[in-house]
Amino acid sequence: MENQVKKYTFHIHGMHCNSCILLTESELKNHALVESAVANLKTCCVEVVGRFGDKSELEITKELSPLLEKHGYKLSTEKEIKNNHWAEFRIAIPIAIGFLLLFVLLQKIGIVNLVSTGNVTYGTAFVVGIIASLSTCMAVVGGLLLSMSATFVKEDPDSTLTNHKINKIKPQILFHSGRIISFFVFGGIIGAIGSAFTLNVSATFILSLIIGIVMLLLGINLLDVFPWAKKLQPSMPKFIAKYAHEVSKFNHTLTPLLVGIATFFLPCGFTQSMQFYTLTTGTFLKGGLTMFSFALGTLPILALISFSSFSIKNSSRSGIFFKSAGLVVIMFALFNLINSLVAVGIISPFFNF
Repeated sequence: MENQVKKYTFHIHGMHCNSCILLTESELKNHALVESAVANLKTCCVEVVGRFGDKSELEITKELSPLLEKHGYKLSTEKEIKNNHWAEFRIAIPIAIGFLLLFVLLQKIGIVNLVSTGNVTYGTAFVVGIIASLSTCMAVVGGLLLSMSATFVKEDPDSTLTNHKINKIKPQILFHSGRIISFFVFGGIIGAIGSAFTLNVSATFILSLIIGIVMLLLGINLLDVFPWAKKLQPSMPKFIAKYAHEVSKFNHTLTPLLVGIATFFLPCGFTQSMQFYTLTTGTFLKGGLTMFSFALGTLPILALISFSSFSIKNSSRSGIFFKSAGLVVIMFALFNLINSLVAVGIISPFFNF
């Protein structure tokens, strides 16, 4: 009876998006006693099948929770009671307005063109990359990076300190190189595919509308006050994302490079919004540079994750940051939606950036 397989249902505290599903399932399945784990974003629950003998559900949660706590999640027998922390908006709103005014000012003086009347610029893609790297949507990439490091970097008691440092740094360099190169190449391919189609005004308008709506949902989700928003976010088909994540489990010299390449296919809404836009660029070079700029924006924070335990999600100020970031993303989304309506003549332009 002690080895009997049983199914348990636990609540997961801290889930926000489809990336959370992939990350929590992957971590739980790494436990020796767990045979399968299936998470549900709608209920914020996970069904765990395993051989835990006569342990109580409370004992099992205490055993499994450390696997998730390092990513900012918590396993519990009780449903999460959400505190929306509305008071954080008193700080987040001025920060978001200041951020927007700063970049409008930079555009006015010609340093950077972030708020475009027709296109998502490379500067916009870079800023979206920065926000994405700090958001919960990028938790899966950070988790993938840490998982790859744990698998690839093995402590050799006979190795020298110098060799150990090299063995620790080398996979990180390969990972980030693979990520940046793949985003340029695959972004270019998407752009080239777009060139094979003649996008008339209506088609361009529909794509721009989709991009704006996706960004709007991402921004609303980052605010973490509307639970329904996380159910509406589009995502990469789960089986593709799952296989992309499983690459990190292989211990081979080229594994870090392959893992970096695989991140292009992971379920990050920010990445997918950029991929949608890239389709409208119509050329390999523009598509490649758009995704390259986005990947470059994610690089600083992912590099910090590589060599430290940095995590904005676990910070005491994370609520203020996510609400500020959410408001900024919502502003970009609204600009995109308004500009799309202007482009097809539905409304008259009333922004003069």
